[in-house]
Parts: sequence; structure tokens; C-alpha cells
Amino acid sequence: MGEGAVIERLRRDPAIELDPHLVNSHLVYLEQGRRALAEISGGYLAIARRFGLPLLLSTPTWRASRERIAAAGLKDRDVNGDNFRFLDQLRKGCGAFAERVYICGLLSCSGDAYRPDQALTVAEAREFHGWQAAQLSASGVDLLLASTLPALSEATGLAQALAATGLPYIVSFVARPAGTLLDGTPLDEAVRTVDASSPHRPLAYLINCTHASVFRRALLDPEGSSDLVRERVVGLLANTAALSPEELDNSAELIEEDPELFGRSVAALRRDLGMQLLGGCCGTDDRHIESLARYLVEQGAVIQP
Repeated sequence: MGEGAVIERLRRDPAIELDPHLVNSHLVYLEQGRRALAEISGGYLAIARRFGLPLLLSTPTWRASRERIAAAGLKDRDVNGDNFRFLDQLRKGCGAFAERVYICGLLSCSGDAYRPDQALTVAEAREFHGWQAAQLSASGVDLLLASTLPALSEATGLAQALAATGLPYIVSFVARPAGTLLDGTPLDEAVRTVDASSPHRPLAYLINCTHASVFRRALLDPEGSSDLVRERVVGLLANTAALSPEELDNSAELIEEDPELFGRSVAALRRDLGMQLLGGCCGTDDRHIESLARYLVEQGAVIQP
């Protein structure tokens, strides 16, 4: 099981101030910030532990590139490593269940994740993301995750940067109902291109920041998707709103989905499409993840240590 939203929940907390450069990566250096992060991630840990489901947590490093760290005045800090160690301490507090918690080092695109026109070229992305990939790899994470990717060019270069670390890694796209990335690239072409871009191809692919109904349509689309896509894409971190990225970007309010409906529809992707990793993205909280966990267990998804 994947975790639920983190940044969106922090954004709604009046006691928390997100950084204009790092978003939430700086919070590990603030007492109130550490408490807020621990409450959110600890809640997801508690749900997974209660239902006996393995859990994938992501480091709060979505924007922790070298350039952004410097702009935030933290260039003398090991921001990526400190965020991993923070999560690792939470994991160690779970006793024997800690062996079933995996921590991925999180990266994303350099610009707006809903703006494919801001994407870097392959060469630019390989250079830009290489430093953070190396930092996360050295910190001790179990694997790397590049998420919320809107365009093929930057995804390809980012994947090459992750491959260079030697760690297993996952690439996660934002998808449209027609089975394409936000830049219009068919999912089949995207998977084939990234797989072929390095001898050390991704462990698998995910879709995130996408509603379950959109994900289902995208994977079953006869033109954008394919048998290869359904083999290589192994899961979804789902939004609660069935809106386009453009509509979400311009929405003044958080659009939530009933937790029961969310849990049932996302868990059904395991039964219907064989998805192996399911969790939440924008709009989700403990209620949605608990509902998802319950439906997964009802399907027999508990995996023994």
C-alpha cells in the first residue's frame, strides 16, 4: 500500500508555513514541522500496521534539488539525507513491522508538474536531477521514485539520472483519460522510450495525481495504452477529484471524495487490473487510506512477512 497525501494536508494546516522553494523539505529542521510530518506519516504507518499491509513511504524531498536548497538558504545541510533519516526513525519505532515498511527517495520534475511545456530536455534533466538522485541514494533509501511527471523528455533524463545510482527506481506519470501523458505522449510510447533509455530500466511504473476512474480509462485505452503498459504500470496513487490537471490547478477549493467510495474504487484496480501498489495523492487523508486498506484486506491482499 502507498501512503496518502502529505503536502496537501500540510498546506491546510494553519500552523505550518511551506517554503516557497522547498515546499515541505525544510520542516525536519523545525519542531512544529517535525511534529506535523510525524503525525501525517505516523498515521499512515499506523493504518498499514493495523491491517498488516506492507507500506511505501516517500521522503519529503519532492522539491529538494540543489538549486532549490541553495535558494532556501540550506546549502550547508544534508536536506535529502536528513529527510530520509527522519522517516527512518519513524519506521524504526514500528518494531517488527518496520521490516515491511519501504522508504523511497522522492524526486519530481523541475517545474510545474501540471505544465508539460516547462519540461527539461533529456540532457538537461539528466544533469539537473543527477545531484539529488546521488544524495538520496547515499542516504540509505530503499529505492527511488520520480513522481508527477507530465512530459516524456524530462522523465527520460530523470530516469537516466536514477539509473546511474544503481538503486532500483520507479517512474510515475500523470495520465489523461485517453492513455497519454500531459504532453500528449501515449503511455505505450512513454514506457518503451524510458525502458530503452538505459540498461538499468525502471523497476516498474506508477500513475499518480490521477483519479481512479481516469486511471482505469487510461490503462484500457486501445490507442494510448497496451499490454506492455498494463504489465509495466503496477499501481496508482490516486486523487480524490475526477478533474483534469488544468481544472485542479485552478480550483480554489480542495475537492474530496467520500472515503468509502475512494477505498472501494481504488482497491478494485487490484482485482480488475492486477495493480500491486495502491495509495493516495491530492485530497486523501487517513480516512481514505484506512478505507483503501480495509477493502484491500477484504480482497485477500495481506502479505505475510
